Amino acid sequence: MRTTARGWTEPAPGVHRLDVAHVNCYLIEAEGGLTLVDAGLPRSSRLLGALLKRIGAGVRDIDAVLLTHGHFDHVGMARPLAERGVASLVHPDDERLARHPYRYAHEAPIWSYPLRHPRILPTVVSMVSAGALRVKGVTAAPGVADGQVIDVPGHPRAIWTPGHTDGHCGYMFEKAGVLLCGDALVTLDPYTGRRGPQIVAGAATADSSLALESLDALRAVDAALVLPGHGEPWTRGIGSAVDAALHAGAH
Repeated sequence: MRTTARGWTEPAPGVHRLDVAHVNCYLIEAEGGLTLVDAGLPRSSRLLGALLKRIGAGVRDIDAVLLTHGHFDHVGMARPLAERGVASLVHPDDERLARHPYRYAHEAPIWSYPLRHPRILPTVVSMVSAGALRVKGVTAAPGVADGQVIDVPGHPRAIWTPGHTDGHCGYMFEKAGVLLCGDALVTLDPYTGRRGPQIVAGAATADSSLALESLDALRAVDAALVLPGHGEPWTRGIGSAVDAALHAGAH
């Protein structure tokens, strides 16, 4: 993995990870174009602008934003980008959530997690300072279906992984050998502070049992490099990541 600047890294050639307040989004360079997978928090726009300048591009060079799901911390830049002509795509079951990114189902009360896991307070503060409380929803085209190869640079294949949200999808970039799994599997849970492959806590997951079942769809993908929505890249293959997540279980 090549470090390119503070706040972003290049875990694979042409795959740029932007990390702001422990929330990842990814800019993919492929076939002469750019695809942004997820849209982070509002403050991510500064880092995205710096990265685009570094690679000799601008916002209008982004062909599309692919959303893994519609939670507020994954759509933060989507509406400003849409206002500049960059459309977002999402699975139909998360179309409404992308418009209303704070209205999401979750199994456990969110307020209890800072009390049970006080070590997450610095993460919460950093997310708030990065704009977590002022995200505006986006009207995303419901143009993603399970197994579909999306007609954007990189031509990723969508993998429907419901559970975290109803329409959650990962994206496999076959040529790059990289799986962007969103929050179907993370290596840092921002609600507990736990590290290592796992599903996200019930504070932000609609159905943990379904989320664990959906890991089978990820296991079926031949990916050595796994890039999650939260936490560091996993370089030991999707199979070992799934095994670890299943062992960790719901929390």
